[in-house]
Amino acid sequence: MSDATPPSTETPGFDDMARDIAEVPAVEVIVTVAVNLMSAAAVKLGLTEEGEQHKDLDEARKLVQALAGLLDASATEISTFHASPLRDGLKSLQLAFREASLVPDEPGQGPGEKYTGPVYG
Repeated sequence: MSDATPPSTETPGFDDMARDIAEVPAVEVIVTVAVNLMSAAAVKLGLTEEGEQHKDLDEARKLVQALAGLLDASATEISTFHASPLRDGLKSLQLAFREASLVPDEPGQGPGEKYTGPVYG
């Protein structure tokens, strides 16, 4: 008997996945990545039901910074319809970061603020 498992017909192969992603518009990919970054940042900021259990401000800073960079870089590529709620979410995360910090960053120095400008409460 061999230890190798036969290929499953239930698991899509690389070609199938590549074909599937080829059908997805770029705007949808950008928005999906942005929403994933927002969700991960919210968890790391302790904004979920588990709260403090997953709170990690260093990780949250990185995620918020990446989200701000993505939104800044894609601003001309995605419509206002998509960009406005993402920018609102980013600002909420930036404010939550400032509130969660024991020693808040100076205005303009917080995560993502080099892309968005200073965020005030």
